[in-house]
Amino acid sequence: MSCRISELVLNCANPELLARFWSEVLGYVELDREDGAIEIGPEAGFGGLQPTIILSPSSNPRVWRLPLHIDVSPVDRDQDAELERLLALGARPADVGQAGDEQWHVLQDPEGNEFCLLRRRLEP
Repeated sequence: MSCRISELVLNCANPELLARFWSEVLGYVELDREDGAIEIGPEAGFGGLQPTIILSPSSNPRVWRLPLHIDVSPVDRDQDAELERLLALGARPADVGQAGDEQWHVLQDPEGNEFCLLRRRLEP
């Protein structure tokens, strides 16, 4: 028997902003709202192969780098085109000490949470 990741919870100051951002990045839809939290995920909803993301309101500011981050891979374009799309959605480049020759881009979402855009293209 094994487990599978079903949800990721991201504490944030502005769930509305991050729900819009991550829905656009991942092609997710809003699934639920409860007590200020917004759950987004694939149209199939909770329990599928892809985890849902719960954006939970928090007034505790992040003061150091998160021990967990999200990696995304392009599915219908190359890495350069996807990087342009993510930057247009509000992502920003992040410097976490990269050497400059990595095959991924380190970015931040609109609240400064780091995530990586990988080079490898996945099938949709």
